Amino acid sequence: MQVLGIDIGGSGIKGAPVDTDSGRLVLERFRLRTPEGAKPPDVASTVAEIVRHFSWQGPVGCTFPAVIRHGVAASAANISEAWIGVNVEQLFSEKTGCPTTVLNDADAAAIAEMRFGACKGRQGVVFVLTFGTGIGSAIFVNGQLFPNTELGHLEIKGKDAEAWASDRARKKRNLSWKEWAERVDEYLARIEALFSPDLIIIGGGVSKQADNFLPLLHTQAPVVVASMLNDAGIVGAALAAADRAMGLATSGTGAPPAPACASAEPVAPPSEQ
Repeated sequence: MQVLGIDIGGSGIKGAPVDTDSGRLVLERFRLRTPEGAKPPDVASTVAEIVRHFSWQGPVGCTFPAVIRHGVAASAANISEAWIGVNVEQLFSEKTGCPTTVLNDADAAAIAEMRFGACKGRQGVVFVLTFGTGIGSAIFVNGQLFPNTELGHLEIKGKDAEAWASDRARKKRNLSWKEWAERVDEYLARIEALFSPDLIIIGGGVSKQADNFLPLLHTQAPVVVASMLNDAGIVGAALAAADRAMGLATSGTGAPPAPACASAEPVAPPSEQ
């Protein structure tokens, strides 16, 4: 099955048709700049332009940087507040003429990682955390997604965790990798205290430089790097739309439960560094 996946970001909106059986892009990605202000009519028009670029007429999956409940935006942390209360699915469907599934951007990226990426088919409690402008989060329990977790907004030192430990915070404060890893460690320790994950997958733009910080982390759960990179949002959105078209509940595996992921290697404790 092929589905058009579209990933809406703060600076760009990109899309491509996806083979949902393999998780591969069928055609080269097409990217447009996110309209200034990112208001509903302008973003919807940009999404429609991407649909027209591919002459697409089938299902569309679309990520969105907000909590999405039954197609409606319920938050606006890094986008125009005009989106709150908007039925994003209805707006995009009407603008594109295609049935459109919309989901939280971090959830979409995590679906791609769980089905085709860093730990395909992993069971237990799996966290996917993306470190970029903010901190995106997704939780899977035995392959089933718990949507809209928004754990980048956990409080650390009186402020949102993403203001303390995001990649943007690292750059803004000119932190060394060691200094930043200490902040990430503090954030991950809070996650482990609350949820006891079996595996943590780290994605987002900073994952490309994992060698600089991954060996500096000290967690109880294994930590691995996301592997889908810039395609994760597009692929995950397409998978969610495909599941919906087939009447399936969106999950990370898209398949029966599988054994633990053999590729997950634990981060060594301090004494073994």
